[in-house]
Amino acid sequence: MVIKTDELPATAPADGAREPSSQAGGKGRPGAAELPSVMLLNGDCPESLKKEERAPELPRENGLDEAEPGEETTGQEVIVIQDTGFSVKILAPGIEPFSLQVSPQEMVQEIHQVLMDREDTCHRTCFSLHLDGNMLDHFSELRSVEGLQEGSVLRVVEEPYTVREARIHVRHVRDLLKSLDPSDAFNGVDCNSLSFLSVFTDGDLGDSGKRKKGLEMDPIDCTPPEYILPGSRERPLCPLQPQNRDWKPLQCLKVLTMSGWNPPPGNRKMHGDLMYLFVITAEDRQVSITASTRGFYLNQSTAYHFNPKPASPRFLSHSLVELLNQISPTFKKNFAVLQKKRVQRHPFERIATPFQVYSWTAPQAEHAMDCVRAEDAYTSRLGYEEHIPGQTRDWNEELQTTRELPRKNLPERLLRERAIFKVHSDFTAAATRGAMAVIDGNVMAINPSEETKMQMFIWNNIFFSLGFDVRDHYKDFGGDVAAYVAPTNDLNGVRTYNAVDVEGLYTLGTVVVDYRGYRVTAQSIIPGILERDQEQSVIYGSIDFGKTVMSHPRYLELLERTSRPLKILRHRVLNDRDEEVELCSSVECKGIIGNDGRHYILDLLRTFPPDLNFLPVPGEGLPEECTRAGFPRAHRHKLCCLRQELVDAFVEHRYLLFMKLAALQLMQQKAGRMEGPTLLENGGSLSSESKPEDPPGPEAGSEEEGGGAGGLAKVKELAETIASDDGTDPRSREVIRNACKAVGSISSTAFDVRFNPDIFSPGVRFPESCQEEVRDQKQLLKDAAAFLLSCQIPGLVKDCIEHAVLPMDGATLAEVMRQRGINMRYLGKVLDLVLRSPAREQLDHIYKIGIGELITRSAKHIFKTYLQGVELSGLSAAISHFLNCFLSSYPNPVAHLPADELISKKRNRRRRNRPPGAADNTAWAVMTPQELWKNICQEAKNYFDFSLECETVDQAVETYGLQKITLLREISLKTGIQILLKEYSFDSRHKPAFTEEDVLNIFPVVKHVNPKASDAFHFFQSGQAKVQQGFLKEGCELINEALNLFNNVYGAMHVEICACLRLLARLHYIMGDYAEALSNQQKAVLMSERVMGIEHPNTIQEYMHLALYCFASSQLSTALSLLYRARYLTLLVFGEDHPEMALLDNNIGLVLHGVMEYDLSLRFLENALAVSTKYHGPKSLKVALR
Repeated sequence: MVIKTDELPATAPADGAREPSSQAGGKGRPGAAELPSVMLLNGDCPESLKKEERAPELPRENGLDEAEPGEETTGQEVIVIQDTGFSVKILAPGIEPFSLQVSPQEMVQEIHQVLMDREDTCHRTCFSLHLDGNMLDHFSELRSVEGLQEGSVLRVVEEPYTVREARIHVRHVRDLLKSLDPSDAFNGVDCNSLSFLSVFTDGDLGDSGKRKKGLEMDPIDCTPPEYILPGSRERPLCPLQPQNRDWKPLQCLKVLTMSGWNPPPGNRKMHGDLMYLFVITAEDRQVSITASTRGFYLNQSTAYHFNPKPASPRFLSHSLVELLNQISPTFKKNFAVLQKKRVQRHPFERIATPFQVYSWTAPQAEHAMDCVRAEDAYTSRLGYEEHIPGQTRDWNEELQTTRELPRKNLPERLLRERAIFKVHSDFTAAATRGAMAVIDGNVMAINPSEETKMQMFIWNNIFFSLGFDVRDHYKDFGGDVAAYVAPTNDLNGVRTYNAVDVEGLYTLGTVVVDYRGYRVTAQSIIPGILERDQEQSVIYGSIDFGKTVMSHPRYLELLERTSRPLKILRHRVLNDRDEEVELCSSVECKGIIGNDGRHYILDLLRTFPPDLNFLPVPGEGLPEECTRAGFPRAHRHKLCCLRQELVDAFVEHRYLLFMKLAALQLMQQKAGRMEGPTLLENGGSLSSESKPEDPPGPEAGSEEEGGGAGGLAKVKELAETIASDDGTDPRSREVIRNACKAVGSISSTAFDVRFNPDIFSPGVRFPESCQEEVRDQKQLLKDAAAFLLSCQIPGLVKDCIEHAVLPMDGATLAEVMRQRGINMRYLGKVLDLVLRSPAREQLDHIYKIGIGELITRSAKHIFKTYLQGVELSGLSAAISHFLNCFLSSYPNPVAHLPADELISKKRNRRRRNRPPGAADNTAWAVMTPQELWKNICQEAKNYFDFSLECETVDQAVETYGLQKITLLREISLKTGIQILLKEYSFDSRHKPAFTEEDVLNIFPVVKHVNPKASDAFHFFQSGQAKVQQGFLKEGCELINEALNLFNNVYGAMHVEICACLRLLARLHYIMGDYAEALSNQQKAVLMSERVMGIEHPNTIQEYMHLALYCFASSQLSTALSLLYRARYLTLLVFGEDHPEMALLDNNIGLVLHGVMEYDLSLRFLENALAVSTKYHGPKSLKVALR
């Protein structure tokens, strides 16, 4: 067997062939000798890693030219983070002393956390740590504690309770009782999410795995379920979430709840009573418990009679668990078993994720009584954080203060990035909760007398507004449609300015939440903004889209620092009094100085230049590439912008063109063939020719790109030549000037391409003196629009043909498009190009994914407005009706209106708090499948300019080879629907597939900023570069260091940590350390399941890698069950006909061959051959190797 070298940059750089070479060991590679004689094929790396592995960028004026933090991180700085640890002895009441490994920069608080998690001390929460009789401060670092050293003894001392401590204790006990219960993960609360890896590995990875020698051929059952076999048409849903044995909860108590006798009356308070609890034990004994300052004890109250006197015996215990152990033998036995199981689980199955991940399916669950959940939902804790002094959090102050933290050296930067990340994830969680409360009608508006669409809300110091065109603000831009897209454009602007990170320039915390058909924007509040009018506040920019415009020298200075990395041109516009005003952003960008003296910028919706392909301007013609493709096309709104990735790629492309032009002329000069006048003519002609030559056709365009990337070294050399010539030779200055002119550079002495974001903005006027500059800028925008069509889209299709990118579902296709700067509105054009491609057969998977994405996105647009007219009581009926019309073969599904709908009609009219824009609450019930599919086809034509040839779901499935289960997954993920985990009969013509009982929940779809760990990322990139050069050990050390830094900033769970672990596992595997590879890859799989989703294509990749390492460690049955899981997920997410399936089936076939299941093996290998032949062509080396 062979291993695919795509993601293995460890081979000597010379053999960079794309086909897997059989010399997987590679030449001169350390550890090559230890490779097993049998290896599995390994999959392509996901796009995110590919992107990071590309050649380093060229130096140039436009790039993000800040000093790279990675460059100054010397070895010494790194040591600061890795102070050597030492061990201390812990003495806790009632158990044997034990030792604990700690590190000097940990806080005392972190030891508290460890003790609250440990099996034998987990029931304590209210204690302090004492060293030599002195109490340690919770928040001090261990290195600052005098006398703390190797072998010191820390004593755990029980402290008296307060009401706050007692509540924390009860909450902690409840968390321990629920620690194996997955309901929080299914319900999408408290950053819990699902993981199923342990179901397939049976916990036999790592050490225990080494002892189980799989090669001793214990008879293992290798036959997969029928639906996993090649050729099966069955796509069951239930195996997606197999039942975990540990979820059968061990019942410790029947009820643990707050008593109705709370709070204690004054006379009992003076006896130290803090609160009362009511418990029903597993033996059906009902008891009342008092939480007092000294601990917990039984009192004599009953449900209807209050008697707070201690019972006899009262069993006073400092911990509630100790008390329950004494009164309930079942509790004692089951709680011990539960804690044993809890600590046996992998930590990554338990740690909270930084952002909530929602599951689109869930089994039918019992709704159990839970006092903490009830309290959280209905108390004033809505918007209060009880662990923070001052209760309500001032989000704006927290977000801005963390940005102001010092960042001179590595430890400071780590501290700053960790603080920024933490506040962002907390803010995102609070904003999501608030947005849901707003739409559910649980928050009072600050302008309650206005129409519901116009209402605004403040909750928990966050400002919420709805995505409707209030006061005709967006009248000229497309009304409500423009108001709906503006928040996401604004969020992209916030993300971009945050990434540039200029000191002194502040943006608002921004989260965009789509929930129940509404779009809510949540923003932190600028201090003082609510006390004054916007007109008074804004000192930079325009509040009326360019009629009145203001500028401010401080803002110009701050924004000037962002203009180079963001490629924004400083420009002048005219205001309503015909005065020239200088700006360094679009006119909509507003500058407000808050009461805190900070300079804020907001409304960043036009940070990037407009996309002329979707903005017809009378009297302005587009280049031929655009008109050929049917552009310009009027879009629904006029806020279409180019993506930042497109602007960067375009400038990169222009830079290579600039270097080529300059080099060409310099070479001609050097050869002495050139005289001054011809040069000038040449320069002049170049500037006019460079447009058509820019690329003549798609092929030439992509070659141009390829040639540029291939000739990087040459271009660098040229850059040096030009630089050295620059000062001395006037002729070479002339060359540079001509090249600059030809590529549209704003400087004539160096390459510098920037865009004016106000060009073609309705209502913005430019002074006469700038007309030439404006003309050049218009041309630049037209060239960028043409570049997207002639280079980026063909480049994407070429990458797909070469399998450089392998999207598997809508989300991964969208990611691949966005990385190349292609907006989703171009999806129809991408599909057109795929259809016309000579390699159409090899692009079959892309075509299927694209059509599925087109259909589900069009359905999502319709679903959004459909949901807005639905009352809360009819929500599940409306959603199940929509799903029936969308996916069920049943010809005429009937909507079930809630029984009380008609009766409550009159009362509803009087209610002020109707959902925004809900005119007719039952209009949704008359939708038919024919009407919905007609609308979907219309939407696909109007929005994506693509003609779908289907009138029903069955025709769509037949024509395009789609799967209904895949469409269900896509629409559920896009709209936040959660459905019941069961088998749906989509194809039944006798009854609809969905009933209202099948719709379990509707979740928000949240967009937010993702702060980055810059230093860690630089280490990661350096590690990859080392690995590419073949220095595996050094690469491994750097990646390990990156992992430490990532953990430092993000905590234990993050997508980037997942990529880090995957690469580490890969390196250890190549170097022959299979146990280490297995351990890292297991973490990568768990993390991918938890932060990306259990069936995300990335998770499927991780499963395949883990199977490979299990196979190398001789754990054959585990390897098989992991491969079967990967195959099942691929079938569910896409279907059988995907290039990745060839790799999977080949691996399954080889493992089955290894356990002598020859007939079964042959079925998988034959399928692998068929898929390979289709996607790689019959003459490909891949097919030969099959």
